[in-house]
Amino acid sequence: MEASTWAALTAALTVAGAIWTWIAFRRRGAVNGLRALGFTLLPAAAWLTGTLEMVVEIGGSVTDWATSLVFDVRTWVGVGLAGLAVVLYVISGFLRDRQLGKAQAGGGKAATKPGARESLPPSSARAAGGSPIDDDLADIEALLRKRGIE
Repeated sequence: MEASTWAALTAALTVAGAIWTWIAFRRRGAVNGLRALGFTLLPAAAWLTGTLEMVVEIGGSVTDWATSLVFDVRTWVGVGLAGLAVVLYVISGFLRDRQLGKAQAGGGKAATKPGARESLPPSSARAAGGSPIDDDLADIEALLRKRGIE
């Protein structure tokens, strides 16, 4: 845009602000009127310092970015793939927990068969007297017992 266009934009914003200021003084008093006057002077100050052009350019860039994000098919395919990855990760956790539950429930039957090896809990878990699934859980249980929480 040319300098005259920026001047016209500044004048329009300042006139709109002046009307708002006049209404604020009449209806709400001096405090709100002074606040409105402060906002009214901002477009003129931005034009005189050259920041009005920068603010408009930043706003245009953000708008371009947002519209390309919303209307770009490739972006939404990426968002969909990320969502699918999260869903698959969560489902795998549920399936793992289910398999561990079946293994623990079926562990007693496997131990009664001749020639079947009995699986023992880790040594730290045997020392604590519990039967946790792994060493990390044994450490946590020992810490909770030490604190008196069971």
